[in-house]
Amino acid sequence: MGKPPQKRGKPKDSNRKVKKKVSVLNSEGIEYVDWKDANLLRRFMSDRAKIRARRVTGNDTQQQREIAKAIKNAREMALIPYTNRVTTQRGGRRDRDRDGDDRRGPRGDRGDGPRPDRSDAPTEEFEPATDEAVVETAATEEVEA
Repeated sequence: MGKPPQKRGKPKDSNRKVKKKVSVLNSEGIEYVDWKDANLLRRFMSDRAKIRARRVTGNDTQQQREIAKAIKNAREMALIPYTNRVTTQRGGRRDRDRDGDDRRGPRGDRGDGPRPDRSDAPTEEFEPATDEAVVETAATEEVEA
């Protein structure tokens, strides 16, 4: 004496007639799906290079199996990509990391610029030797000798 099971999803509208998808293969009269025909195979792939479902393309089971096999062969032969990179622009979160914390340090910088002078650091600057400095020291040694 329990409750009847609830149906999941949206309730179906009984007055609405669903039009069946027509397969591209049937409409164009294609009998054999060739793995070398990359343009045809791309029509059965999403923008991220995933194989589209049967309910989306309108293929029957056998056609879908042939399409999937041809796409996999074409991927193996490098005619079509395994994946396509899709980049999106995110707005409004310029100086924040994933945790929402501000990336700026206590001084207001991001930490990628030059470090400020520290009082405990030696004050003497080191300059790398250049060709002119080597010539000058050699000339002064000759004069002294």
